[in-house]
Amino acid sequence: MCAMVSQDYSSHESMRSASGFGVPGVGMTAFQTAADRSLLDLLVAAAERALEDGGLDSDDIDSVHVGNMAAEAFNDVSGLANALAAGLGTDRVSARRIENTSASGASAFHDAVDAVRSGRSDVALAVGGEKMSAADTATATDIISRITHGAEYQQGITLPSFAGLAANRYLSQYGADRRDLARVAVKNHSNAAANPYAQFDKRITIDDVLDSPKVATPLRLYDCCPTSDGAAAIIVAADDIGDVTVEACESAVGVHAVADRSDPLRIESVRAAGQSAYDAAGIGPDDVDVACIHDAFTILEWLEMEELDLAERGEAWKYTRDGRTDIDGELAVNPGGGLKARGHPLGATGISQLVELVWQLRSDVPDERSTGSPGYGLAVNVAGFGNNSVCTIMEAS
Repeated sequence: MCAMVSQDYSSHESMRSASGFGVPGVGMTAFQTAADRSLLDLLVAAAERALEDGGLDSDDIDSVHVGNMAAEAFNDVSGLANALAAGLGTDRVSARRIENTSASGASAFHDAVDAVRSGRSDVALAVGGEKMSAADTATATDIISRITHGAEYQQGITLPSFAGLAANRYLSQYGADRRDLARVAVKNHSNAAANPYAQFDKRITIDDVLDSPKVATPLRLYDCCPTSDGAAAIIVAADDIGDVTVEACESAVGVHAVADRSDPLRIESVRAAGQSAYDAAGIGPDDVDVACIHDAFTILEWLEMEELDLAERGEAWKYTRDGRTDIDGELAVNPGGGLKARGHPLGATGISQLVELVWQLRSDVPDERSTGSPGYGLAVNVAGFGNNSVCTIMEAS
């Protein structure tokens, strides 16, 4: 347990009851630079692994929820939810695809939780995936750039440029140095090196980060997540089965155009979703033991930690420097390598974060990447540069 930020969350506990839904099974494919399987094959593989992990058959599933951002643009395919249901050999289930840019995965899980919460499903399967390698670099860059506000896209502003501007301001405003930011990438690559599902198994140094090609000053290549192929799946059930329960899954939007935000270092959608999740789970940030943070760029790890009150405003960089976010630290952040090194197949990322939390909470990982015996885990999956966020809290049962 980490004692991060002293803020009273207890007054909100009566607003919503905790979900307490069971997570009987999870599964994912290895994240790769270029997979030799189709997007549908990746989705089916991840789903079958989750079913096997939970000791379930496809006939046990009441609803299928697929998270995917851009199958039409990347792969010239649509109708993924129906195709997945057919691929699993199940029928008479409800099936739908959820698109929420880079938060499509967690949004599909949110939809699955809502299906169980409402009583429409007893057992819901959420699967997220993306096969980004099917497009060339220029095409992929354009697809991802369209996540931004239309006016920003027309002006040629990209997500890396937003991240570079935020990183430059954060370093100058709070006294962190460039080597501190590089430590985020070093930490997450080290965690990924012990994760067989991660895209990168290479450990790097601070100098490696600082010597890598410039992307958006002060950010360099090793500060940025890669394009990836892969899929991940998770099952949520009305019964309290399995060793992990879902205590909250909440989402919120923020100001869409980054230029309209009062402070470029604030990501209000993360703060709002996190506050709602704390309220629903009846806990506070000091109860969180392990966190999967949407680190599409290294600076986002710090900004999101601070919005979630896992660190004081302007202080997250000190947690990284002092090793408090290491895998054996008081708050393990991105023990699977994060987006930075595990990879970032857009529709799969949010669910892969939850898969990692489940593995950590049920101590189903090798000792070298174990965070100990965590009680609560938190994940936040972000759309664009904070246009929308989904925050989930799970508990070891």
